Amino acid sequence: MFWLADEHGRKIVEAAEKVEKPVEQFVDETAAKFKELAGVLNISNDDFVRTTDQKRHWPAVEKMWRKLLSKGDIYKANYKGLYCVGHEAFMKPSELKDGKCPIHFKEPETIEEENYFFRLSRYANELESIIRTEEFKIVPAGRKNEILSFIAEGVEDVSFSRPSKDLSWGIPVPDDPTHTIYVWSDALVNYISLLGYAEDGENFKKYWPADVHIIGKDILRFHALIWPAMLLSAGLPLPKNLFVHGFITSGGQKMSKTLGNVIDPFEVIKKYGADAARYYLLREIPPTEDGDFTFEKFEERYNADLANGLGNLVARVLTLAEKRTAKKELKISADVREIIDRAWENYEKHLAEMKFNEALETIRRLIGFCDEYVDKEKPWELLKQGKEKEFDQAMLNLLTSLSHIAWLLEPFMPQTADKIFEQLGIEKTAKDEWNNKFVIKKQASLFPRLPK
Repeated sequence: MFWLADEHGRKIVEAAEKVEKPVEQFVDETAAKFKELAGVLNISNDDFVRTTDQKRHWPAVEKMWRKLLSKGDIYKANYKGLYCVGHEAFMKPSELKDGKCPIHFKEPETIEEENYFFRLSRYANELESIIRTEEFKIVPAGRKNEILSFIAEGVEDVSFSRPSKDLSWGIPVPDDPTHTIYVWSDALVNYISLLGYAEDGENFKKYWPADVHIIGKDILRFHALIWPAMLLSAGLPLPKNLFVHGFITSGGQKMSKTLGNVIDPFEVIKKYGADAARYYLLREIPPTEDGDFTFEKFEERYNADLANGLGNLVARVLTLAEKRTAKKELKISADVREIIDRAWENYEKHLAEMKFNEALETIRRLIGFCDEYVDKEKPWELLKQGKEKEFDQAMLNLLTSLSHIAWLLEPFMPQTADKIFEQLGIEKTAKDEWNNKFVIKKQASLFPRLPK
């Protein structure tokens, strides 16, 4: 996992001033928090390049600027417009709601100044074509239509600099230190500066273009128009897919310090665990729509799916499995194998479509099948009746199903998957190599039920 941080622009300067800290200290502390969060959420951190990195990021931005300049796509002109600090962008009057930014709920400032501009209008027709044909695919369709409507209204060239006397916190325009490169034309390049674009590094050749670019809905225009146009101008390939997600709201409202409804992720992880937090966000929040977080909803989902569902199933099956060591010559029943194979098929389909909640629902259904199987077969009764072969077959079906559930959970809940593998006494190998080599090592409950 490669990380990057957008740290320039007026919004950052104002945020630092608000807490009375030097901007350098403010961004250092913020970056440290993200690194800490990656750790507690069990997310790998193989590299972290910030836009303030003068050795790795700045040369890539300068290279991109010179590429656009050489194509005749950067020019200087006077401009007057409405500037939203929250977006770090000029906005059209038609984009405002009651004279305010619909995302940040503030009136934009009227700014008139000489800037460098990028000829975005030159690429409007080409962008419209590749978006319509889905050569550059935007998901969901509603966001695709939103961008096509924006193009239809007329695409204007965009400001690509600010006078350095008004904004010095950023990268100077090459050969013109009186201007600072516009924060978005700086930040967007971070996607490839991280990969070594400046020096045509091996990672850049290996990983670009991206298969899927995931963004929030509030920055759609920058990633569906400005960034692709920059890449076209520079002669670089575009990401194959642009996946646009919604917001996480709190109690049905946008998170705000003023409202006092901001959710502290460290608090959630400390109280419930990283895997429970990951599960809720990916299971409860629709991939392309807004989704709501409240502690009540979290605990309801935790008890239903994790404590009563997964955790209870693992405990039931392992308690039964401890009663007898199964014979080695048995094979999983054909009907159970079919259900597992179908679960994998649906799971992989949902992942390919970025429907993470549906992938987790597939796992939940497999857990439900196992619960029903236990109730139907009643392995404890089989053992009491001396039907050892039938007991062994039932347990093999259940233990094999659990091992597949662990593999299915691996991308979403890695710590939980590891605990299940450990309790089954098997290595995390290819899913068809387990057979019935289970050595049961039952441990404490995976997800203790929360009190109401």
